[in-house]
Amino acid sequence: MKQLQSVKLLLVLWVISLSGMAQTGVPATRKVNISINKPTAAISPDMWGIFFEDINFGADGGLYAELIKNGSFEFPMPMMGWRDPDTEAQGAMLIVNQAAHGVNPRYAQLKLKGTGDFVLLNDGFRGMGIQKDETYLFSIMARQLSGQASLRLEMINAKGTVIGKAEPVTINGDWKKYSLSFTAGDTAQKGKLRVIFNGSGEFHLDRLSLFPQHTWKNRPNGLRNDLVQKLADLKPGFLRFPGGCIVEGRDLTNRYQWKTTVGAPEDRKLIMNRWNVEFAHKNAPDYYQSFGLGFYEYFILAEDLGAAPLPILNCGMACQFNSSEVVSLPELDPYIQDALDLIEFANGDVTTKWGRLRADMGHPAAFNLRLLGVGNEQWDEQYVERYALFEKILQQRHPEVKLVAAAGPYAEGPLFDYAWSAFKKMKPDFIDEHYYKGPDWFLKNAARYDNYDRNGLKIFAGEYAAHGKDNAQAESKNSWMSAMAEAAFMTGLERNADIVKMCSYAPLLAHVDAWQWRPDLIWFDNLRSMATPNYYVQQLYSLNKGTHAVPALLEGKALSGRDSLYASAVIDSVNKELIIKLVNAGNKTEYFEFNLAGIKSVKGAMTVTSMHGAELLAYNTLDKPATVTPVTSTIPVKGKKIMQVLPASTFTVVRLKYVQ
Repeated sequence: MKQLQSVKLLLVLWVISLSGMAQTGVPATRKVNISINKPTAAISPDMWGIFFEDINFGADGGLYAELIKNGSFEFPMPMMGWRDPDTEAQGAMLIVNQAAHGVNPRYAQLKLKGTGDFVLLNDGFRGMGIQKDETYLFSIMARQLSGQASLRLEMINAKGTVIGKAEPVTINGDWKKYSLSFTAGDTAQKGKLRVIFNGSGEFHLDRLSLFPQHTWKNRPNGLRNDLVQKLADLKPGFLRFPGGCIVEGRDLTNRYQWKTTVGAPEDRKLIMNRWNVEFAHKNAPDYYQSFGLGFYEYFILAEDLGAAPLPILNCGMACQFNSSEVVSLPELDPYIQDALDLIEFANGDVTTKWGRLRADMGHPAAFNLRLLGVGNEQWDEQYVERYALFEKILQQRHPEVKLVAAAGPYAEGPLFDYAWSAFKKMKPDFIDEHYYKGPDWFLKNAARYDNYDRNGLKIFAGEYAAHGKDNAQAESKNSWMSAMAEAAFMTGLERNADIVKMCSYAPLLAHVDAWQWRPDLIWFDNLRSMATPNYYVQQLYSLNKGTHAVPALLEGKALSGRDSLYASAVIDSVNKELIIKLVNAGNKTEYFEFNLAGIKSVKGAMTVTSMHGAELLAYNTLDKPATVTPVTSTIPVKGKKIMQVLPASTFTVVRLKYVQ
């Protein structure tokens, strides 16, 4: 409310100042000429997208709505996540590793003594978020070897109070699935699940699972509703998955292999998440990848979001910051075949091997894959020579699929220069540049692409985020300063839409109690999620994408840092709308007059959406999610001159209709 009042006050002051300017000529007005009838570039429908990686508990414990951790006892410490609270007198449990049991070979052998309840307690992912009145669906695979026993459930809150119960079922016969459900009588931020057995004899247990009934689109074993909704609200043009360093792995054994993430969930082999041990100060010993969220689910998610799928595949190289392990060139064929098979899985007819698997999983129609990344953030000669082998075969066999090559982990320097020099001689459709820099770098580099070769490689700004100051609070690194700097930089991406074709902030998600890296676009805990100021900047660009960039010139030049001011303009040629994006990164209010050429008149009012932080280091939190959010107002306009006030440290989007 305070933000809205301040915007209204500034508008009143602007009207007052206009009358004074006629007599004094103060304050100075920036006169910007916008040529609506002279588009400089078509804006790609894919322009603003999202980058997903399973970091910060982004998949298991985050987007993937499974609440039980280590439900198949496949962690190296097989009882991690489980506790047996002093029930030795009632029974004993042993973890059995049996090769014939499949790719996840472990199961629990339970021997009950008939002396009372035997209780297994699961902690979930930093607890379980339980909503009052929500129904929860539990399942378990079990078999009876001897005796007789029943199984029931209790959900407890942090104080140990029971807030949900499932009535007992009897376990009998060979392996089969048992399903139970309960409706929560109260909300718990960090609940725990009691799985209670009563009886005597020997029983085997596997694949314990608990999901809320209401997942995204109510799909069984689905995704967390509030997190997917925030992704949908971005209206992304593409979804890049399964991430960055996850693709590489710490070594090649630990790399992401898409074929192990499709098919029945029980046939997906669990591996250690590389972020488990990446940072000594942020170790996460319970961080593994169950692949309940696998490549099929990523394709479905992209389809739900209306986003082009952009998978990234391993190119035969592990992370060069870790092991630097590479597969020998003569043995690269299986990696290339993985790429060919993925295209078949996504696009192939149902009569093909991988197209049939897609259909068997529930999606006979093709996913229309048209983008594919080869390698994540690799560099130097070993990457270029491996990429070349991928490119030769993929462009011959599937010219309809555009390839993304990596410019390495840095935005400049010898490795970056080498990549560009090498790829200019090849034929990637895009080159992927990454920038994790301070806010000042983003402000100083808003004109980065103004002088790039217009006939050269197309740019995918695949990972970027301004890394500014922070404090102990998890969300603090996502400050207004960082978001404003990104908004300024993005004016340059938009202005150069003839060569910059795709852009995505990174990383996407972070659990406040289980993060390894920050800043991140969306923060969440077990019950809530919060959009950062950076999220709203990304959203304002995506929702105001337009179809063509048009010139917005101050004294004949693009406004890209002069006096800490930044601007870009686009039109929506279908709906006849002009969209101006403005950033004032300075410390004083600025005044603009926009002269619109190439139209007859402006139609109706203009919509002004502004973002401003009470201080540069202001940030949103889960407890205070609206500290920095957009404020929108409608202002009547006449003629072809538009006046706009831009307070200090502000990002503003102006949108209006025109008659041409």
